[in-house]
Amino acid sequence: MENLVLERTSNTPAVFFDPHKGMLRIEGRSIPENPGEFYDSLLTWIQEYFKAPAESTEVNLNLEYVNSGSSKFLLSIFKFIREQYKKGHKVVFNWYYEEDDEAILGLGEHYQTSLKMPFNLVEYI
Repeated sequence: MENLVLERTSNTPAVFFDPHKGMLRIEGRSIPENPGEFYDSLLTWIQEYFKAPAESTEVNLNLEYVNSGSSKFLLSIFKFIREQYKKGHKVVFNWYYEEDDEAILGLGEHYQTSLKMPFNLVEYI
Protein backbone atom coordinates (compact mmCIF):
# COMPACT_ATOMS: atom_id res chain seq x y z
CA MET A 1 0.00 0.00 0.00
CA GLU A 2 1.30 3.44 -0.95
CA ASN A 3 1.53 6.54 1.22
CA LEU A 4 -1.24 9.06 0.75
CA VAL A 5 0.17 12.58 0.47
CA LEU A 6 -1.96 15.63 -0.26
CA GLU A 7 -0.51 19.11 -0.24
CA ARG A 8 -2.18 21.78 1.88
CA THR A 9 -4.30 24.33 0.04
CA SER A 10 -6.07 27.44 1.28
CA ASN A 11 -9.22 25.31 1.78
CA THR A 12 -7.96 21.82 2.54
CA PRO A 13 -5.49 20.42 5.05
CA ALA A 14 -2.25 18.63 4.28
CA VAL A 15 -2.57 14.88 4.55
CA PHE A 16 0.23 12.40 5.13
CA PHE A 17 -0.77 8.77 5.69
CA ASP A 18 2.06 6.24 6.00
CA PRO A 19 0.73 2.67 6.16
CA HIS A 20 4.12 1.16 7.05
CA LYS A 21 4.60 3.35 10.13
CA GLY A 22 0.88 3.40 11.04
CA MET A 23 0.93 7.20 10.96
CA LEU A 24 -2.08 9.21 9.78
CA ARG A 25 -1.58 12.99 9.89
CA ILE A 26 -3.95 15.78 8.89
CA GLU A 27 -3.02 19.43 9.45
CA GLY A 28 -4.19 22.84 8.35
CA ARG A 29 -7.52 24.47 7.53
CA SER A 30 -10.51 22.36 6.54
CA ILE A 31 -13.05 24.44 4.65
CA PRO A 32 -13.46 22.63 1.32
CA GLU A 33 -16.40 23.54 -0.87
CA ASN A 34 -17.25 19.85 -1.16
CA PRO A 35 -16.06 18.12 2.04
CA GLY A 36 -17.52 14.79 0.92
CA GLU A 37 -15.31 14.72 -2.14
CA PHE A 38 -12.20 15.47 -0.07
CA TYR A 39 -12.89 13.22 2.94
CA ASP A 40 -14.40 10.27 1.06
CA SER A 41 -11.02 9.67 -0.58
CA LEU A 42 -9.36 9.67 2.85
CA LEU A 43 -11.93 7.22 4.22
CA THR A 44 -11.43 4.90 1.24
CA TRP A 45 -7.67 4.87 1.90
CA ILE A 46 -8.21 4.24 5.63
CA GLN A 47 -10.62 1.36 4.91
CA GLU A 48 -7.97 -0.27 2.72
CA TYR A 49 -5.29 0.39 5.34
CA PHE A 50 -7.22 -1.39 8.09
CA LYS A 51 -7.37 -4.58 6.01
CA ALA A 52 -3.70 -5.04 7.01
CA PRO A 53 -2.75 -2.22 9.41
CA ALA A 54 0.54 -1.60 11.16
CA GLU A 55 0.91 -3.02 14.67
CA SER A 56 -0.34 0.29 16.03
CA THR A 57 -1.89 3.34 14.40
CA GLU A 58 -1.39 6.94 15.48
CA VAL A 59 -3.81 9.55 14.17
CA ASN A 60 -2.41 13.08 14.51
CA LEU A 61 -4.72 16.02 13.84
CA ASN A 62 -3.52 19.60 13.93
CA LEU A 63 -6.33 21.66 12.47
CA GLU A 64 -6.49 25.46 12.55
CA TYR A 65 -10.12 25.68 11.52
CA VAL A 66 -12.80 23.12 10.71
CA ASN A 67 -16.13 24.07 9.15
CA SER A 68 -19.30 22.15 10.04
CA GLY A 69 -19.29 20.13 6.80
CA SER A 70 -15.73 18.96 7.44
CA SER A 71 -16.52 18.16 11.05
CA LYS A 72 -19.31 15.81 9.98
CA PHE A 73 -17.02 13.90 7.61
CA LEU A 74 -14.18 13.79 10.11
CA LEU A 75 -16.53 12.23 12.65
CA SER A 76 -17.51 9.56 10.10
CA ILE A 77 -13.83 8.72 9.60
CA PHE A 78 -13.22 8.68 13.34
CA LYS A 79 -16.18 6.35 13.91
CA PHE A 80 -14.80 3.93 11.32
CA ILE A 81 -11.42 4.01 13.09
CA ARG A 82 -13.17 3.49 16.44
CA GLU A 83 -14.77 0.32 15.04
CA GLN A 84 -11.29 -0.95 14.14
CA TYR A 85 -10.15 -0.13 17.68
CA LYS A 86 -13.07 -2.12 19.07
CA LYS A 87 -11.98 -5.05 16.89
CA GLY A 88 -8.64 -5.04 18.71
CA HIS A 89 -6.44 -2.78 16.59
CA LYS A 90 -4.18 -0.47 18.58
CA VAL A 91 -5.17 3.11 17.78
CA VAL A 92 -4.54 6.44 19.48
CA PHE A 93 -5.69 9.91 18.45
CA ASN A 94 -3.64 13.03 19.17
CA TRP A 95 -5.65 16.23 18.75
CA TYR A 96 -3.34 19.25 18.68
CA TYR A 97 -4.66 22.69 19.48
CA GLU A 98 -2.99 26.04 19.88
CA GLU A 99 -2.94 27.61 23.32
CA ASP A 100 -6.09 29.74 23.80
CA ASP A 101 -7.85 28.26 20.74
CA GLU A 102 -11.04 27.38 22.54
CA ALA A 103 -12.94 26.49 19.35
CA ILE A 104 -10.48 23.78 18.28
CA LEU A 105 -10.08 22.57 21.88
CA GLY A 106 -13.86 22.35 22.19
CA LEU A 107 -14.13 20.37 18.97
CA GLY A 108 -11.42 18.00 20.19
CA GLU A 109 -13.27 17.55 23.48
CA HIS A 110 -16.45 16.77 21.54
CA TYR A 111 -14.67 14.07 19.53
CA GLN A 112 -12.98 12.74 22.67
CA THR A 113 -16.35 12.36 24.42
CA SER A 114 -18.06 10.91 21.34
CA LEU A 115 -15.44 8.30 20.52
CA LYS A 116 -14.68 6.85 23.96
CA MET A 117 -11.23 5.57 23.01
CA PRO A 118 -7.62 6.79 23.45
CA PHE A 119 -7.87 10.44 22.42
CA ASN A 120 -5.23 12.87 23.66
CA LEU A 121 -5.71 16.63 23.68
CA VAL A 122 -2.28 18.16 23.11
CA GLU A 123 -1.78 21.89 23.68
CA TYR A 124 1.07 23.76 21.98
CA ILE A 125 2.23 27.36 21.92
